[in-house]
Amino acid sequence: MKPSSQPSSRVTRWALGLAAGAVLAAGAALAQAPLKVGFVYVSPVGDAGWTYQHDQGRKEMEKALSGKVETKFVENVPEGADAERVIRELASSGNKLIFTTSFGYMNPTIKVAAQFPNSVFEHATGYKTAKNVGIYNARFYEGRYLCGVIAGKMTKSNVAGYVAAFPIPEVVQGINAFTQGMRTVNPKAELKVIWTNSWYDPGREREAANTLISQGADVVTHHTDSTAVVQAAEEKGKYAFGYHSDMSKYGAHAHLTATTHQWGAY
Repeated sequence: MKPSSQPSSRVTRWALGLAAGAVLAAGAALAQAPLKVGFVYVSPVGDAGWTYQHDQGRKEMEKALSGKVETKFVENVPEGADAERVIRELASSGNKLIFTTSFGYMNPTIKVAAQFPNSVFEHATGYKTAKNVGIYNARFYEGRYLCGVIAGKMTKSNVAGYVAAFPIPEVVQGINAFTQGMRTVNPKAELKVIWTNSWYDPGREREAANTLISQGADVVTHHTDSTAVVQAAEEKGKYAFGYHSDMSKYGAHAHLTATTHQWGAY
């Protein structure tokens, strides 16, 4: 799935202009100085999930722009005051491009950006922009729709389960798309949703998945950041879809397919 830039082309051009202008102004001696790029992650990097995929993108950028960029990331940063502190610290330490990779980082990003007009900020999945703040997103719902079609074909109970973090636009889009896909092939199928109110809480995610299975769901998926739902399905002999990453190694029999995010090209 290819990420799509939201209305931030002006900011993106500004960011590129900033980087190019900085190199030209620095002269030959400083032309080799890499652009410092910071990333703020809402959960541990781990080996699968939303944050893992962002970190894969960071590594791909480093490889593609070897010697031209220098990156730093801070993981497991809660949304709120801690996020504002970390974003400010990255800007203060000379990072001229900062990716804030969770919806709840939106207001902290806008606040810090106003204090650092010579840095550029890219915020994931939000809707607020500023002169030096852009937003980016992807058409996640397309993959969700296709998974829904598969779920509609595979379910025997006509009940699917969905473990979701927060009722924000991106998550609700995914739920709707999954349901629509499922009902194109199985009009009798229904979707049950449990909210965890956390992006990353493996224990709560597993508990939610088990509850959905006890309510008749024989296919489950999630919009959270761990592999717990796939693992729960594997243990219970049910089907599951990965999200963000291929999670088949956590559910050799359960895992049907996954909607994956590839941020490197962005």
